[in-house]
Amino acid sequence: MISATRGNHGQSLSFAGSRAGLPITIVVPENNSADQNRAIAAFGAELVVHGKDFQAARIHSLELQEQCGYLPIPPFMKELVLGVATYAYEFLATVKDLDTIYVAVGMGSGICGLIQTRDLLGLKTKIVGVVAEGAPTFDLSFAAGKIINTDGANTIADGVATSEPMQQAFDMILKGADRIVTVSEDEIKSAMYRYYLATHNLAEGAGAVPLAGLVKERASMQGKKVGLILSGGNIDYPRFSRYVEDIKDSFKLML
Repeated sequence: MISATRGNHGQSLSFAGSRAGLPITIVVPENNSADQNRAIAAFGAELVVHGKDFQAARIHSLELQEQCGYLPIPPFMKELVLGVATYAYEFLATVKDLDTIYVAVGMGSGICGLIQTRDLLGLKTKIVGVVAEGAPTFDLSFAAGKIINTDGANTIADGVATSEPMQQAFDMILKGADRIVTVSEDEIKSAMYRYYLATHNLAEGAGAVPLAGLVKERASMQGKKVGLILSGGNIDYPRFSRYVEDIKDSFKLML
């Protein structure tokens, strides 16, 4: 099997491949987190580094698939969404009467798992997708009602650095999400720092994006029961500490 990733998707496939005894090749971009790369390789995958961003790595993975006859595992597919949706079921079955859930949008498996599970449970919970300003393709597409690709993605939140949505994911999001919220890089850094101070969770950029979205909309969400998806703690310490240094002096002004 072969797939491209910025990290979490690749780790999950590498882990599953090792458990099932299946060889897997994971392609990552040149600027990928060294910690992510080590984790992917530690699960037994063959790691290939190629391209300036995720899209370039993804194209290279398709080329390798053609050359070697590998089975391609795309970043969005039915089986992945079913697997991710297990967290949505655990969350929605445990925490009752949620008005809204904020979730990061990368390639769409997380938000689509939530949407499908909510609908199957017959709940009225609103699902709000959150993206970074440097990767606004889902925001632009949601507003236009059709996919709007962007020329690359530039954000510290690797897991939402998407520039070309997949049609199946977009269709589910357009139909089932309430809205898409866009947050700035400073708002993402602030949310990472806020998680660390309040809960001692070490959130990577994409993990903190939902909290950044809620903080941005906190005035309109006052008095409502809200859930956040915190998924992704794979940021390396040097980057985390640098982002905290960037934001901590102005953090009190944001409270």
